[in-house]
Formats: sequence, structure tokens, C-alpha cells
Amino acid sequence: MNTDKQKITLYCLHFAGGNALSLRHFQAHVADFVHVRPLDLPGRGKRVMEPLLTNAESMVDDVFHQIQDDIKGKPYAIYGHSMGALLGHLLTKHILSVGLPAPVHLFVSGREAPSVVCDKPDKHCLPKQQFIATLNELGGSPPELLEDAALMDFFEPILRADFKAIETFVYNPTQPFDIPITVMHGLKDGEVTHAELLPWQQETRQPISINKFAGGHFFIFDYLPQMGQLFSQTLAQALRNSP
Repeated sequence: MNTDKQKITLYCLHFAGGNALSLRHFQAHVADFVHVRPLDLPGRGKRVMEPLLTNAESMVDDVFHQIQDDIKGKPYAIYGHSMGALLGHLLTKHILSVGLPAPVHLFVSGREAPSVVCDKPDKHCLPKQQFIATLNELGGSPPELLEDAALMDFFEPILRADFKAIETFVYNPTQPFDIPITVMHGLKDGEVTHAELLPWQQETRQPISINKFAGGHFFIFDYLPQMGQLFSQTLAQALRNSP
């Protein structure tokens, strides 16, 4: 298939505390045939006045309703980082469960496989100062945000809601789907180990691909060109292989 004529949409799901603007930079680093479409959840970005969601299933329902009409006749793929990786996986399962066309590829980064049981303490109920200290350890939050009381008053409820959604998620095993998964991982990511990436293979009948980058949990912002190239090459191949 000629990818010069065929376009594909890459729906992007942000990390905890993020919004659609958090992933907008990818568009500058992908090939012309890839349209990057970051999605917003309620309570942030253009949807700042809407109530926050605190469980993963509600988040997936919200995202699904944003894209359901657009995915019926056009090729697309899904990418999510950290919380977005979990949501991307659940969104893929939901799309398949209602009989809509499947994504040609699922990209995930900064997240262990959904079946991995997390033994880390919950973040969403930590006292304020400990919560801020944990955010500082994760990286990805500018010091001026963490040190600004007014900004933290705004972002703290968003972050707590997102962390609650992640930390209260209960894995429900289902039959693996037939969609390729590319996993991306920061070698210095203290949140995720290599062993926790491997069970992503349980979610698909196709062999997964694991790509590693130097950097921590938010390595993606240091490797935008490399990730853009990975997206573009993978999706070009997917389009060539499609009917």
C-alpha cells in the first residue's frame, strides 16, 4: 500500500496529571502520513470545567465516545504513556468487544503489563507533602510547579484522581487479541522493571517488541525524534500489510 496516499491517526493517551497538550510535540517528529491526535480526559485542558474521573473504566468510556465515530472507516493506532498505556490497552479491548475495527498497532510506554500486581504504596491517599515528594521522585513535574502552592492547589486533585484510577484498577484476564504491541521503556525508570514488561505478551497473540531508551519514567520527552521514527516506521509497515 502507498503510504503517501494513505493516512493514519495515532490516538495518544496522556500520563497521570497530563492533558492533550502533554503529547502534542510528537506531531513534529512523525512522517506526514501520521496524524497525531492527543485526547483529553475531563477536568483538564479544554475540558477543565468537567468533573474529574477516578476509575479507569470511566476514563476508557470517555475516550471511546470521543473516537468511536472516527475509527469506523479509517486506519488508526493507539499510544499511551504510563496511565495512558493502561487506558490504551483497555480501550483496545473495549473497541474489540463492541465489534468496531481494531487498531493496527498498540504502542505503550512507561507502564508494566496490566496483569502485574503492583506492590508499591498507593500515591493517591498520601499526605500533601509526601505526595509532592513522590511526584518529585517520579520526575516529569517542573520544580516551579511543585514549589508553587497555587499551581499545586490546581493540579493536586487532578493527579490524585488519576493515581486513584490507576491504583484501584483490577485486572480482568481475557483472551489475547491479535494486535501487535510495541513496548517502550526507560532504563532508569524506577517505577517499572524489565520483568514487569514481559507479561505484555499475555495480551496479544503476536510477538511483542520491547524498545529501551536511556532515561527515567519520562524518557519520552528526551527521545521525541527516535520515538517519532519508531511510530512512523511501524505504522508504514502496518499500512503496507493491511488489505
